[in-house]
Amino acid sequence: MQKPFNSLQARMLKALTQALFHNTPMAISPDQVVENLQEHFSNIDGDKPKEIGMALYGLFLILGGPFFLLASPKVRQTLIRRRLQHSRVDLFQDIARTKGVILAGYYGHWEYGDEEANFENPIYQRLKYELPGQRDRTATGEVVVERKTGRDLTSEVFVGHGAVPEEVDVIVIGSGAGGAVAAAAVADEGHDVLILEAGHHYPSSRITHEEARMTARLFKDGALQTTKDRDVIVFQGRVVGGSTVINNGICLRMKQAGLVHPQAEDVYETWSELGAPVSETELITSYEAVERMLEVSPISTISGRNNGPHLLDGWNKYAAKSSDPMDKQAVTAWFRKNYGPQTPDCECVYCGYCNTGCPYGRKKAMPESFLSHATSTQRENPARILDGAEATRIVWTENAEGIRVAEAVEVTLRDGRKRKIAVSKGVVVAAGALASSNLLINSGFPNSGSGISLNIACPVVALMPEGHEVNVWNEDQMATYVDRGDYLIESHFQPPMSMATLVPGWFDEHFRRMLNYNRLVSAGVLFPADRLGKMEDGKLKLKIGEPELDLLRRALATMTKVHFLNGAIEVYPALLKGQTLRNNMSDTEIDAFYAKAITEPDDVVLSSSHPHGGNAINIDPSKGVVDLDQRVHGAANIFVTDASVMPSCIRVNAQLTTMAMAHRAMAGKKRFG
Repeated sequence: MQKPFNSLQARMLKALTQALFHNTPMAISPDQVVENLQEHFSNIDGDKPKEIGMALYGLFLILGGPFFLLASPKVRQTLIRRRLQHSRVDLFQDIARTKGVILAGYYGHWEYGDEEANFENPIYQRLKYELPGQRDRTATGEVVVERKTGRDLTSEVFVGHGAVPEEVDVIVIGSGAGGAVAAAAVADEGHDVLILEAGHHYPSSRITHEEARMTARLFKDGALQTTKDRDVIVFQGRVVGGSTVINNGICLRMKQAGLVHPQAEDVYETWSELGAPVSETELITSYEAVERMLEVSPISTISGRNNGPHLLDGWNKYAAKSSDPMDKQAVTAWFRKNYGPQTPDCECVYCGYCNTGCPYGRKKAMPESFLSHATSTQRENPARILDGAEATRIVWTENAEGIRVAEAVEVTLRDGRKRKIAVSKGVVVAAGALASSNLLINSGFPNSGSGISLNIACPVVALMPEGHEVNVWNEDQMATYVDRGDYLIESHFQPPMSMATLVPGWFDEHFRRMLNYNRLVSAGVLFPADRLGKMEDGKLKLKIGEPELDLLRRALATMTKVHFLNGAIEVYPALLKGQTLRNNMSDTEIDAFYAKAITEPDDVVLSSSHPHGGNAINIDPSKGVVDLDQRVHGAANIFVTDASVMPSCIRVNAQLTTMAMAHRAMAGKKRFG
């Protein structure tokens, strides 16, 4: 293994580890943390390891250069507090987030071997955490944790890099929510379809509970992709099946009675006003078709028996006190997900690891549904998948009418070799909002990449009283939600490594919070950043303004009150400084705290798993990239079927709407003759 960090960078990692864990009883040594990070970053494709290495050089200079390395851990702590934790300098605040790398190196420790070899993992023992294989459910009536990998894609549906075809009928770029649905529809028409995926194939049989390795291999940039100014982390899958492999399977429509706030923005009306009159009736038909294919249903209440009710019960107490009609009309519900069907071989085992892939073959993500359908060997002309292959440009010519006609797609294979694959009928672009925008820009469609929206999440973790061990890690990661109309609150929890990076705090305070892992509950607020982003030099440039910050303050204050109303004694909002709120604070004091604590995006840790927009639908070619049929304006045979076509922020989790939009555009439409 070639180590990604050189000797100076490794010394900085060790010095930072010693400072961050000073005066704490570490379960592994600082040297082991460094080794963990060397291995972790060696598994991440792309330039992210180099970026982290440069950040370490920045830390070296900011914290005093050689003096920092020679100083005692206590002195290093003082320097970190002064120059990082309490800094108001944007650059220093950005670099302070590197703390999460050290936490991942500690809490992501994995003993060499399989799951059973980690039953006595020293980190897990310290936290009193049990891996799914240790959880005895035989006497409780719960679903038994066992692997069922019969729905995995098989090797014959993949194209080897030594057998890349010279020409196919249709190339679908991307195998996620939009690409898989489109590929299935095009394959149903009998076309020869090749699906390109930049990531690798990780069937459930290859997925493990080694958080660090799975995060590195399944996420774009190892889950460290950010906006250009580093204010927002953007999580996206880079694997066959795309983000459906590493999301929580949430299936919410952007408008649905009883499941969406009655006073929430009517997205159909907004789109129509923008010049994108998508038929609600038509999209509902597609929603229903996708839901049938995925066997979408409400999750079992036993799968989120602690963290789920904590949010709902706390919200009901909050709403009962409120005089705000938006609070009174808020929708509270258990999530509907694509975990179906609820049979012994397929029912979710709620292990808590959805975000690093389902090793049990239970989630009906794209590999287990639309990709299996598209590549079925039962059909005369099954689609094929070329993984580890990134589309870099669509090659086109103009016909006599000045209309662009796609002729080929240029591809870079994982070993750097380049190929050009001709198409006889057309191209479907579905690489995700950011990658699709970059691809179209690189292919000569300059209007692409603007008006990008994010649903931005911000976690709020809380500590329950002593003797109240809820062990919410033994549940579905996301079970319930509250739709307040202008924002959502969603229950969530993570395994140790991911949770450590979400729990705010510094030094021994963070260590104490993690030692109380079994008493933690958590939820996240989800708020819209509508059409604030654009692609610039290949990266997402998006600046959050005061309207969004004001909404965030109100949402965080509300969630804090909800936690306290349901028994929490401390609340840890995701603030860079790591402040603690306690249950003796009044509502007025809570509101005042957030008004003072959040004055700019750098004050708070923000993330998004739902980028959409960039290639918006619009009747007017000067205002959008694709027409109502999701065909690129001015092109005869190039379609876009991912979340990038959404003209504005849809406010709720984007998976189901992305699939429905792809189905609406391609299913039964014979787009390629």
